[in-house]
Amino acid sequence: MKFTDRQIKNLKPSDKRYEVFEDHGFGIRVSPTGRKTFIYLYRMRGEVNKRRLSLGTYPAMSLAEAHRLYAEAREMVTKGIDPGAKAVAERQEDRRAPTVAELSAEYLEKWAKPRKRSWMVDKRIIEKDVLPRWGQRKAKDITRRDVIRLLDEVAERGGVMANRTLAVIRKMFNFAVSRDILSTSPCTAVQAPSPENRRNRVLTAEEIKAFWLGLERTRITEGIRLALKLQLVTAQRKGEVISSAWTDFDMDEGWWTIPAEKAKNGLPHRVPLSAMALNLLQTAKAIAGDSPWVFPSPRGPRHITPTAVDHALRLALKTLEMEHFVPHDLRRTAASHMTGMGISRLVVSKILNHV
Repeated sequence: MKFTDRQIKNLKPSDKRYEVFEDHGFGIRVSPTGRKTFIYLYRMRGEVNKRRLSLGTYPAMSLAEAHRLYAEAREMVTKGIDPGAKAVAERQEDRRAPTVAELSAEYLEKWAKPRKRSWMVDKRIIEKDVLPRWGQRKAKDITRRDVIRLLDEVAERGGVMANRTLAVIRKMFNFAVSRDILSTSPCTAVQAPSPENRRNRVLTAEEIKAFWLGLERTRITEGIRLALKLQLVTAQRKGEVISSAWTDFDMDEGWWTIPAEKAKNGLPHRVPLSAMALNLLQTAKAIAGDSPWVFPSPRGPRHITPTAVDHALRLALKTLEMEHFVPHDLRRTAASHMTGMGISRLVVSKILNHV
């Protein structure tokens, strides 16, 4: 007898479980509840007792798929391989496979934290958009289509945010591949959801004056005001400014040494401090008190965060009624005006700590 879908649908449950078979041990077990399970009854070479392998439940598993799995299992038996033992091992491996929540925790702890000063940004993106959707799913089950759907949802709030989310997801799954947690990444061949134009915003001399003087009438904290001004005066990166410690400065000699672990390119950097920069630092010292940080956070024993600076500047620009710019544009502005004054591009590059 060869099973058909009609025959399987017509199999009625009884008060006891029973089984019906095709040829060579392929059959269906019908339970009193009406559950119908494809099975394979087989005997390994040299054994007297038969073994039973469950292949899947009908109709969630189609008859064609059950036949395919049966054929694979039968081929294994002819080669002396127990398909039941293989299925048990696969189930155990599946139970041990990490969820996306477990993978993300390992990624943050073992890759992002040791390598990225901005690892908190990765953590925030993962907690906001990744874990609510995938947290309890197995990482190995995430598909490229899943990634695209998530990015489409994020893109409804903003294309650039979707791009940042893709970057974090891609790094996380590449980390999994590098540690042999996964064999492939579902982000392969996924393109950024939104095009991004390289920023080239440079403040004019008039805008610099409006920004510098106007900050005093905004509601942002004095610490963040000073951090923004110091970034413009020194032309250094936002992250390097806000993470600076008093031990990095020689106020008497007028030098700021950015340690390699704080510099974006991993190279230690000495920044000459102008009189204006020294004045800003002296004001910051009066505010910081006994904190080891130049710009301490009001929310704990740490320095202010990049997000806090970004948010504060956005609020300030509403008061200043200036065209939008971000903290990094202050660094670009300083570099542009230096070259405009006739300072060598090589010198400017050294000041910026470019490789």
